[in-house]
Amino acid sequence: MASKTLTAVALAGAVTAALSTVALTTNTVEAAAKEKCFGVSLAGENDCAAGPGTTCAGTSTVDYQGNAWKLVPKGSCLSMELPKDSNGNAREGSLSELDRDPAA
Repeated sequence: MASKTLTAVALAGAVTAALSTVALTTNTVEAAAKEKCFGVSLAGENDCAAGPGTTCAGTSTVDYQGNAWKLVPKGSCLSMELPKDSNGNAREGSLSELDRDPAA
């Protein structure tokens, strides 16, 4: 009886480990198909740290904040269409942090 229980526990552990590996591989593949794009998120919708005064996801305070980033499909950041700023200047996403539209 103890042998069957140990076998069942070992099998359950092996299945759990295999499923975890599949999940990690899937997340890694999905992450590789995305890139950080600065200056494209709306206030409170950034994916992680948005520079000084912020900690992580959802902490940006200004729409299109230049130091806040969002994960977007790889290759789409630089071609995203964004509204112009209040002076009529075009906004573009960037693969690196921007100085424009600072936090309030």
